[in-house]
Amino acid sequence: MDKPAVFTDEEIARFRAELAVRRAPGAYEPGRWSVSPLTRRPDVRGPMPESVRLRDATLRSVETLPGVVASTEAKEAYLRRLVGAGVREVVTAGLARRDDKALRAEVEVVKGENPDCRTVLPLPRTTEDVDRAADAGYDAVQIWVQGLGEASRIYQPAAYAQAWQGEDRRGQDAPRDRADVLARAVPLIRHARSRGLDAVVPMLMVSYLTDEILEESVTALTGAGATELTLFDGPGAMSPEAYAHLVARTGELAPGVDIGLHPHNTFGLAVACSLAAVRAGAHVVELSVNGYCGGPGNADLAATALAFEALYDVRTGLRTERLTELARAGERLTGYHLAWNHPVTGTHAFSWGGMDIITQETAVDPLLHNCLEPALVGNARTVPFTPDSGPYTLADKLAALGVDITTAQVDAVLHRARDLMAREGRLLTDADLAALAREAVDPPGDTAAGPADR
Repeated sequence: MDKPAVFTDEEIARFRAELAVRRAPGAYEPGRWSVSPLTRRPDVRGPMPESVRLRDATLRSVETLPGVVASTEAKEAYLRRLVGAGVREVVTAGLARRDDKALRAEVEVVKGENPDCRTVLPLPRTTEDVDRAADAGYDAVQIWVQGLGEASRIYQPAAYAQAWQGEDRRGQDAPRDRADVLARAVPLIRHARSRGLDAVVPMLMVSYLTDEILEESVTALTGAGATELTLFDGPGAMSPEAYAHLVARTGELAPGVDIGLHPHNTFGLAVACSLAAVRAGAHVVELSVNGYCGGPGNADLAATALAFEALYDVRTGLRTERLTELARAGERLTGYHLAWNHPVTGTHAFSWGGMDIITQETAVDPLLHNCLEPALVGNARTVPFTPDSGPYTLADKLAALGVDITTAQVDAVLHRARDLMAREGRLLTDADLAALAREAVDPPGDTAAGPADR
């Protein structure tokens, strides 16, 4: 069926010309995105690097999700997808309950997919742990440093085990102040460097850092040989501006040392914190697929990558067309499912409802309400049929279902469809619409209700 034309070819040409005047190269890339030209103006966006490193911590993060029980084989298969999507740095699972064979196998999976992908082992607590990482072929270890002083005892697992057994938990190993906390990290950093490993040093609970403690920490950790200082905000208590301040100050204190961040999404600002921190000089953002982690989660890999790429022209190296499939694989691995409208990879992230004024705009330009092309991230537009849908949306639906129908018959189907939705209090399925259309094309011989009404 040829739908009645709403606009002439000449009108559509004028619409497109008007849009073209309001767009700018780079901010508009046909088939990819159409974002505000303001996002690309240097005087508006501020300085940004040409590229940024995105380090994925999904495999470590899922260990904090209650109820996730995934086999080694499932994790390995997922790791291949992750690296295959272009992730260049991966924080793997920790050492707990894993032998040396398992560690080597994990590195082999990553390097087999991409020999240049950096592997990072988190949470070594002894020099023997560091040796295990080096012998397994890791590129780096992540030596976590608590952000508090004496209060960091809260996060010592041994204290709980000792107290439960009635033992003294206040031995010489218990930190008494901030200097003790830093002193515990120094030999691990030095040993990692002696084994040829990069020493990535997360500074935890950075929302509690003062300027004085930051300076003391940076001095001690870089003096020991830290190759990266990663600002971890577990509580998600940092604003984008606060993150930018910490990054800039850390850069002043440790020129030549990489700066990373690990934001949490308490206020829905993890991506914004990532952007602000990179603008201030951060080199690497640690995040996860679907934002998986404890509490409100991390910055989401897909949303962060597309914000850098589309809004700021900062390259991430990701194969963006694989991001939606990677998100779905994450859901299968963990059992934790995304909201329907989750940015970029949600099942309905590119659905704007079923009104004709929305469903028909793509014939003029596909990048109006959808500023991203769904195929760019491996996703798809979805067009629901709703009580607000008009004949144009219904005609498109029926055409996609292979139903040949006249305009008069579309009107009849539309009337019956709206009536049926009102009576049953639900949206209609494609099967419902096809049944109604068949009855309109070939009415039943009697007056009994059709299949869609029964």
